[in-house]
Amino acid sequence: MNKTERVDYIQNKLEELYPETPVPLDHEDPYTLLIAVLLSAQCTDERVNKVTPALFKMADNPHEMVKHSVEEIEAIIKPCGLAPRKAKAIWTLSDILLKKHDGEVPASFEELEELPGVGHKTASVVMAQGFGFPAFPVDTHIHRLAQRWELTSGKNVDQTEKDLKRLFPEEKWNKLHLQIIFYGREYCQARKCHGIECEICTTCFPDRKRARDFKRS
Repeated sequence: MNKTERVDYIQNKLEELYPETPVPLDHEDPYTLLIAVLLSAQCTDERVNKVTPALFKMADNPHEMVKHSVEEIEAIIKPCGLAPRKAKAIWTLSDILLKKHDGEVPASFEELEELPGVGHKTASVVMAQGFGFPAFPVDTHIHRLAQRWELTSGKNVDQTEKDLKRLFPEEKWNKLHLQIIFYGREYCQARKCHGIECEICTTCFPDRKRARDFKRS
């Protein structure tokens, strides 16, 4: 199976398995999505969804968030890990939103990535899931599967994002990045499939005998 055939097969298989792609992080608007994505760094979506109800009950918009101290925010988000850094970023970005953006989350990559705690991947998730803008957020999970499926040279997540955008049509990006995440969690886990067990891996590479090592970015 050549790369073009793999791309078609993977796209069709993921659509068959995941015709619906609900956003994994609970949120009500771009601001609460932004905060949830920020909290998800080195933390599971499940844990974030357990923490955010208390946080958003205290403050679900930048106007209310800046009324509370960094320490108050940190106490609530502690289960997510990296709490001191994340709490400071949440307070500071909320303050910036009020001062520079009239309290609204900007709908541009450049302005989002200027906010503390917001990298390109976080900005991509907000643009895709919050504003419906075509984006292909790539985290280590998608990076790992793209390597196993030989869709990328695998040097880093930035290169993987560029490669996936070239291979798949733009109108599929927002849905596809969630489909890949869902598939990875269910069938092609980091410490289980190793590129030689799940249906996509065995169908695309029936002659593969050795585990496909994951090169971290």
